[in-house]
Amino acid sequence: MHSNTSKTQSIALSEWGIKNSKINYQLSPEVLQKISVESYSGKETDNGTLVIDTGEFTGRSPMDRFIVKDKVTEDKVWWGAINLPFETDKFDALLSKVTSYLDGKELFVRDAFACAHKGYRLKLRVINEYPWSNMFAYNMFIRPTEDELEGFDAEWTVINAPGFMAVPDQDGTRQHNFAILNFTRKIALIGGTGYTGEIKKGIFSALNFILPVFKNTLPMHCSANEGKDGNTAIFFGLSGTGKTTLSTDPNRSLIGDDEHGWTEDNEVFNFEGGCYAKVINLDPDGEPEIYNAIKPGAVLENVILNEDKSVDFEDTTITQNTRVSYPIDYIENIKESSIGKNPKNIFFLTADAFGVLPPISKLTPGQAAYHFISGYTAKVAGTETGVTEPVPSFSACFGAPFMPLHPTTYAEMLSKKMKESSVKVWLVNTGWTGGPYGVGSRMKLKYTRAMITAAIDGSLEEANKGVYRKHSMFGMAVPITCPNVPPKVLSPRESWNNDKGYYETAEKLRQFFINNFKKFEEQASEEILAGGPPRKL
Repeated sequence: MHSNTSKTQSIALSEWGIKNSKINYQLSPEVLQKISVESYSGKETDNGTLVIDTGEFTGRSPMDRFIVKDKVTEDKVWWGAINLPFETDKFDALLSKVTSYLDGKELFVRDAFACAHKGYRLKLRVINEYPWSNMFAYNMFIRPTEDELEGFDAEWTVINAPGFMAVPDQDGTRQHNFAILNFTRKIALIGGTGYTGEIKKGIFSALNFILPVFKNTLPMHCSANEGKDGNTAIFFGLSGTGKTTLSTDPNRSLIGDDEHGWTEDNEVFNFEGGCYAKVINLDPDGEPEIYNAIKPGAVLENVILNEDKSVDFEDTTITQNTRVSYPIDYIENIKESSIGKNPKNIFFLTADAFGVLPPISKLTPGQAAYHFISGYTAKVAGTETGVTEPVPSFSACFGAPFMPLHPTTYAEMLSKKMKESSVKVWLVNTGWTGGPYGVGSRMKLKYTRAMITAAIDGSLEEANKGVYRKHSMFGMAVPITCPNVPPKVLSPRESWNNDKGYYETAEKLRQFFINNFKKFEEQASEEILAGGPPRKL
């Protein structure tokens, strides 16, 4: 961990109108933790890890994320329910109000990088109202050396004021919280929410515009790891599908667990310097790497402590979205450079609560683009009030809330890269088997790991050459055998023991896919359209 002695001892924020604040610059995690516990309601676990409560918001608020509509963005952004426009003059007025609110407060400022690849590096300055938010920024962004801090000239600024409440009628927001990107002024402005994920995803959203538009590089909401032979595997998936868990593999080096770019030169690089993992029901045996990363320097969010100050990972009193952030080097088995070459396998992870999709299947380029644009997973009963049976959840490119451009832009970039690098694409169902949620059971992690290992080492392909079955409802190639996996597990229909129920449920899911894709049809190529489930059976 870094000490507090920095060659750049003091900085000014007067360009933002902040002239009367005590500015804490580049504080170490130890000092930030001490301040958090002493005056910002942080607690410590039995092993000295910081625990914080993010307040009213324990997750992102996608309806309150805006992009300033101006000359840079008006013709490029895919405006709609995901990318909500914000007026330039409203932004300027709100920024002025936020900086006036911060002026005079004790602030925590950090300079850092996004993007491990030096050719794509983005210099960031993060201005935080709270010390624990600044500790999160230390963990999640890339930490500069002392030499790199000299003359550091930030390109993008994150201004984070959880205690500031907007007045919607005056400020143009929907409610008192907001996260707004301004690509002309290069600012991510966040207020009214203490949820730290808004900081991380604000910069991710910015890169999802900057990299494809200006750098011909595909940004991806994915994890990535590398084998000893140098082949890279990429794991796409929405929250709760296993991205972090499955990429953290004792036999492979972790490149990163959530956000990456894929360059023209066929390199994959991490955007971040840390990991932000879910800890609900965290099991030290099933996920030892994440469990062991929970130590001083990590920041636990919205967890409940037992009387002895140990963490109750099963307690969801505050939220199901309990989290931990930690620097990536808290994981032992990492790729030091956070850059991998030569992607050979891509896995689309879905937690299918309908229990219909095979636990692993192989996709053609057209099918891969179709499933990438669809970005399917399912919500299960009990996670939201009123949800009594599985609900399909589609998030384009497995990260729609962070994608400023039209999903087909990213899908076509991915298709092109897949063809150029002869990468294999697999759809992996980490959800239910033997029936839908409530009837079947969750796919065993050991089986999913065995399937992924077999796909990566080539033994899955070798064992099924010429004998893949075509899925009757969705069209993808389903293997009939896999090392270390019982054959019955590979066939969702067989695992149900109820053909009628299986086909009725599969038809329901097929229609959900077809209806969801209607909004993309106009801009999708013939190859992508043909990659979906057959229209008529």
